[in-house]
Amino acid sequence: MRTTQEILQNAKAASSALGLLSSEEKNNALLAMADALEKNATKILQANDKDVENAKGVLSDVMIDRLRLDEKRIRAMAQGIRDVAKLPDPVGVTLETSTLYNGLRVQKIRVPLGVIGIIYESRPNVTSDAGALCFKSGNVCVLRGGKDAFYSSLAIVETLRESLKSRGLNENFINMCEDVSRQSATELMTAVGFIDALIPRGGAGLIRACVENAKVPCIQTGTGICHVFVDETADQEKALDIIENAKTSRPSVCNAAEVCLIHEKIAPSFLPKLQQRLCVDRAQQALPTVELRLDEKARGIVDGTPAQETDFDTEFLDYILAVKIVSGVEEAVEHIGKHSTKHSDCILSQTPAAISLFTRAVDSAAVYVNASTRFTDGGEFGKGCEIGISTQKLHARGPMGLEELTSYKYVVIGDGQIR
Repeated sequence: MRTTQEILQNAKAASSALGLLSSEEKNNALLAMADALEKNATKILQANDKDVENAKGVLSDVMIDRLRLDEKRIRAMAQGIRDVAKLPDPVGVTLETSTLYNGLRVQKIRVPLGVIGIIYESRPNVTSDAGALCFKSGNVCVLRGGKDAFYSSLAIVETLRESLKSRGLNENFINMCEDVSRQSATELMTAVGFIDALIPRGGAGLIRACVENAKVPCIQTGTGICHVFVDETADQEKALDIIENAKTSRPSVCNAAEVCLIHEKIAPSFLPKLQQRLCVDRAQQALPTVELRLDEKARGIVDGTPAQETDFDTEFLDYILAVKIVSGVEEAVEHIGKHSTKHSDCILSQTPAAISLFTRAVDSAAVYVNASTRFTDGGEFGKGCEIGISTQKLHARGPMGLEELTSYKYVVIGDGQIR
């Protein structure tokens, strides 16, 4: 087993060579990686079976679904890599050019960040997404997945590295920590001189640990306490469709809705419809039902689990939805300001003034009007896939694709000027 320090040293040594590859070389390598994933599907699925078996009785069914791979998901991973290959290469793009008073020509040019460390949890598809995005943007990656998906991630990385090697490229362009103890995470957080940016992708505990302990630049990606506010003028049938999608299409992901705020004027008519849709109708269709955790006003309209104050600050990642009745858009905005993780929040309304207030006042990476929060995703935003959803404002915000994995430098061209 290679030590984390050895992996970091190899990654740093490979960084300059990756930055010099042409767009054509990178794109051809990416297409070969995508083919390799599909050709090695059996090996990857066998590794995933180990992870799923180890997770039984430890993780919830929803989280096991998040961990599980099948041939369809592997094909989707491969397609994600192909989509990245089709995107414009950000490296070397001239962002600005100006000529100074003394004749110096100043160019602002996109460059890779260098070596990117990514600490993430039990989603093996993150492994291929991160590898592809970092490679295309000229960055060497050091991946540190969670122990729940260790065998799956290792099989994916081995496949990608073998593909690079078969094309005569340095396999150390893509790396994975073989140690999944806390020690390896700490080594990445403190790898000054080796890691140029650290991206944690997972739950609140992981994000907090990185922010508090990292000595290298850290980009927070997000826990998602995502809100849907149903205004009094909302199209109620569309609202039911949107909320069901936002909550149930994949409840274990960060862009799933966790809180529903309902305008008090329509709550008596809308809340029973919501309960019917998420609880009764889904049960009749043999689908997982949603547990509604209701504030006091909501419990006066329908029966359900009493909401605790902590429920409005919880990323459930499960079939649970906290429900609160509010007096209007102003109270909805106030509640979101106190409880949102600044990921994705939504208003369902037909009132332009309410929509304008909501979109201006809600300070989240993605603010939706009459659409599901589930669209906060690199693929859906046209970025191929994403390295994570940044919930901060420096250096990137929202789904992080190729451009968000670059910085820039100034190239200054002169003809003997002195100051």
